Order: sequence, then C-alpha cells, then structure tokens
Amino acid sequence: MHTLLDFFHQLKDPRLLVQAGGYVGLTVIIFCETGLLVGFFLPGDSLLVTAGLLASQSQFGLNLWLLGVLLTVAAIAGNSLGYAIGRYTGPRLFTRDDSLLFKKKHLFRAQAFYEKHGGKTLIIARFMPIVRTFVPVVAGLGAMKFRSYTAYNVLGAVLWIWSMLFIGYFLGRMVPGIENHITKVILVVIFVSLLPGLISWARERSREPAA
Repeated sequence: MHTLLDFFHQLKDPRLLVQAGGYVGLTVIIFCETGLLVGFFLPGDSLLVTAGLLASQSQFGLNLWLLGVLLTVAAIAGNSLGYAIGRYTGPRLFTRDDSLLFKKKHLFRAQAFYEKHGGKTLIIARFMPIVRTFVPVVAGLGAMKFRSYTAYNVLGAVLWIWSMLFIGYFLGRMVPGIENHITKVILVVIFVSLLPGLISWARERSREPAA
C-alpha cells in the first residue's frame, strides 16, 4: 500500500520521478501513457520537459540523445499498441463500463477529434494530454491503413519527444538556476499543452448559440 502511495506521490513531482525512474522508468511511463488506456493520467509533457532540463545539468547524469532515442521508440511502440487495441477490440470499448482508470468520455472526445482532423490528428494529439492516449485506439477502430498510420505515428513521436526534451534542455542551459524552479516551468508546459483543447472547447461553445 505504501509503495502505491509513494508512486502516486512521485507522479506529482516529475523531478523526483525522473531521478527515481531513470532511463527505464521514463521509457515505461511514455510507453504506458501512449499505449495503454489506463495510462492517460501519466504526466507525459511535464516529464519530458523535466527530463530535458535535468539532462542539461551534468550532476544528474542523463544523456539527452540516449533519452531521445529511447523515448521516441517507446512513443512509437505505445501508439502501435493503441492502434492494435482499437483494431482488434472494436466497438466493445464504447460499451465498456467506466472504472477508476477508464472513462468512455475520453474515448468519445478522441473519436470526435479524429473525425474532424483525420490522419493529422495523430500528430496534433501528441501535444494534447489524455487525447493522445485514446486517438491511436480510435484510428485502429476506424481501420486506418497501417502504413499511413505508421507514418503519422513516427512523425508525431519524433516531433513530440524531441521538442519537449529540447525545450527543457535549452531552458536548463540558458536560464541559470532554473532547475530550482521546475514547478513553474511545468505549470507553463501544462497550460500550453491544454491550450489547443481549451481553444477547441471555446469554439464549440461559441457555435452552440449560433446554431
């Protein structure tokens, strides 16, 4: 029980999570967030920026390039698993009961987003918490051609992983002492990550009265 509580406590502190998990822990978290429906609550963006920031400081012993390669592979593999879940599980997911770690509303949200933006959803959704976990499942459910899916999957993974790592890395290099203000950086990253969803929600709200 204490181990589980410690894990959830660490989820609130990306710096502690990066230091405790190392390469293996980070790879597992990125794979779970992008490949398992129960991984939607994991802190992908803030974790990546924090990892990049700590990699810029020699005392933490993290290699940026090794991190980038490992996490890119994990993100690609995770999305491939999500696609397979959608392809072979099918509509049964939409009839599944809600649980602590599964909410159908996230699946419906991802489906609406996918229907609106098509294949490029796989790239856009990489930068949107929760949505990025469910979009691969919806793509598999919609029987998107695997070759096309893989192209979007790889491109999205590369853009997401490396942009987040480099943001953290260059902040760590350019702003002295920023490693002592990681919480503020994470709050900004979370806000920016949620911004596309907030804009989309605001647009939908503005269309409702007009309709």
